[in-house]
Amino acid sequence: MVLARDLDPSASPLDYYGYELRRLREAAGLKQGQLGDIIYCTGSLIGQVECTKRVPTRDFSERLDAALGTDGTFSRLVGLVLRSVLPTWFQAYAEMEARATYISTFQCQLVYGLLQTEAYARAVLGVENPGTLDAAVAARMDRQRVLTRENPPVLWVVLDEAALHREIGGREVMRKQLAHLLSLQGQQWLEIQVLPFKVGQHAGMMGSFTLLRFGDDPDVHYCESYDSGHMTANPQVIKERSVGYARLQAEALSPRASAELIARVMEERYGKHPEPDERAVA
Repeated sequence: MVLARDLDPSASPLDYYGYELRRLREAAGLKQGQLGDIIYCTGSLIGQVECTKRVPTRDFSERLDAALGTDGTFSRLVGLVLRSVLPTWFQAYAEMEARATYISTFQCQLVYGLLQTEAYARAVLGVENPGTLDAAVAARMDRQRVLTRENPPVLWVVLDEAALHREIGGREVMRKQLAHLLSLQGQQWLEIQVLPFKVGQHAGMMGSFTLLRFGDDPDVHYCESYDSGHMTANPQVIKERSVGYARLQAEALSPRASAELIARVMEERYGKHPEPDERAVA
């Protein structure tokens, strides 16, 4: 078992976090259990974070800062930690996404990561990441902070209607996910359009993709396959995908009509009906 005192703080953001937590806790004269009592968790959890067996959350980090008087040290560090647990091939995109001023995305199967509820994200990520699920979910939720910062990016999402009907995590998870999408309607810098089934063939049939726009840097196009992502600033690709995205926007329902469709699917498909095993048996 790796002990906190054996950690190399230069090995990774997570190692540095664990090293600093032990150092500052001991400097405050607190045992793991005592600190746990202060921030409403177990001493075991404190020990697991110190030994890099658990990835800290942002809430955990904020409570640490308050308890240890560390002036936001852990709240600042946790962003690096959570980004470091993302798949290596995705980390570069996450960094670009956090800097973008305008995000345009088409999603053909799933709700876009920045708009996912925690339960929906847990169901999606649990398929391939059961052993590191808590860390993966925490990282995804932390990405969403970009939408609540003081100067958020413009986010325009075109969502294939299939994403509304694909049942992820069960009916209750889907109902709350669609309710979350509806709650986002009307935000100043965020628009959601649904591309209905009736459109037929369309410019996004090759799969999901995202366009990132920046203040001074070139635009970036991003798409991914099963286990890798691809980013390019090639002007021809940007031109073609920008036109394709404009076509998707033109063929999609308006934001208001999209909200009406989301609400209808939420009630008709995921409404308060008994699950199959809850129905009376004659």
